[in-house]
Amino acid sequence: MKILVVRSGSKGNATLISDVGRLLLIDMGICQRDLKEACKSLNKNLIDIEAMLLTHEHSDHTAGIRYLDPLPIYCTKETYNAPNVVEILPYEKFKIGHLEITPVSTSHDVKNPLGFVIKNKLEKLVYLTDSGKIPAKTLAKLKNADYYVFESNHDEEMLWNTNRPYLLKRRILSDKGHMSNTQSATYLTKLVGPKTKEIILAHLSEEANSPEVCLKTHKKIFKDAKVSLKNIKLVCANQHYMVVGGK
Repeated sequence: MKILVVRSGSKGNATLISDVGRLLLIDMGICQRDLKEACKSLNKNLIDIEAMLLTHEHSDHTAGIRYLDPLPIYCTKETYNAPNVVEILPYEKFKIGHLEITPVSTSHDVKNPLGFVIKNKLEKLVYLTDSGKIPAKTLAKLKNADYYVFESNHDEEMLWNTNRPYLLKRRILSDKGHMSNTQSATYLTKLVGPKTKEIILAHLSEEANSPEVCLKTHKKIFKDAKVSLKNIKLVCANQHYMVVGGK
């Protein structure tokens, strides 16, 4: 399974999942040009994208859908309305070819947002962003994945020191906002297991976070929890260029 986080952040999100000839897209909040370049790096074209998984309706996850030819869009009925939508429900598994996909509930300020657990015969990917906390039922589905694309949006002190309006800061910090570096790392220490090979930290704020701060916080919390990162690759996704994960 190969993972290409094409873009990740408040300006636009899109991730490609490639496995045994299948090509799936998670979210489409970017321009066609950037997605086309990402497909090209896999020796694929836009037309090779078989289906899209949509997490929620915010424009940084949906604005680019209009640039694509119609394809099946798997999401909750509250998320997107189009003839090509395939309605899915949290925790009800479905298949796209050989890939088994379990939608899981997240906690964000929209109706019925989702993360995804994607499995082939050997590997498991957890994709979870845009969530202020993780519901207990979802947590149980996320353990011991091979790969995590996992939100780590902000450093709390950096967020408070921005010039953003107070109510926006409170919204980001709420249970229906975004996870901080500390929250992300704390969850991950409880989720990673013997199979875990890679963690891609996603949706970093450009104003209230940095890759250096994000990685430092995760490494410290893992060390304090006595959970080893020795065999786990830890990287940050980016708003401006592609990050490749998996194998």
